[in-house]
Amino acid sequence: MILLTGPSGSGKSSLAALTGLPVLNLDDFYKEGTDPTLPQLPDGAGADWDSPLSWDADAAVAAIEALCRTTRTAVPLYSIATSARTGESVLDIGRTPLFVAEGIFAADIIDRCRELGVLADALCLRGRPSTTFRRRLARDLREGRKPVLYLLRRGLRLMRDERGIVSRQAALGAFPCGKDTAMGRIAAAAAGRCGTVAATPAPGRTPDRAPARNAGV
Repeated sequence: MILLTGPSGSGKSSLAALTGLPVLNLDDFYKEGTDPTLPQLPDGAGADWDSPLSWDADAAVAAIEALCRTTRTAVPLYSIATSARTGESVLDIGRTPLFVAEGIFAADIIDRCRELGVLADALCLRGRPSTTFRRRLARDLREGRKPVLYLLRRGLRLMRDERGIVSRQAALGAFPCGKDTAMGRIAAAAAGRCGTVAATPAPGRTPDRAPARNAGV
């Protein structure tokens, strides 16, 4: 299994779709808006949906383990606009030896997936914060995810924090890279050439060095 993370709007979903592999959307494991354990923003602006505490990591890991052991799992259908689960679906990956689990909190379960023996690689998509801001805002407005003012404030905050977000995900074990390098590493894993997760480079080094290639994943 490939864990794919990165800042909101970095292109995780688009890249996961391009691989042609089955995809588990980890953002569907958000807690509901009525959950009393939701973390709150310090300015009183409501729930902090960018905190890992707004997400059900235990349920996400259980779904990943079920896919790896049985090829099937139940997945919540989550509406970001209403902050609520609207139903449930079944994801069946069939006979494929690899799938992608993508979401903004994926790095938070790297160690747990490694301990379960199901992790092939962990990647963090990174890019220009201004580009991520524009992509995220266009998507969120198109999908009507939240009120416009909320989206603008959140987007500006995330743009300021983006480099720190990537650094945190790298510290948790995700390999920071662009789209081409990510596709190359996923292709290598699909071809059976990536049995273990590569070590994250030391702080200050640029990890995006793998050859950019797509082996038809």
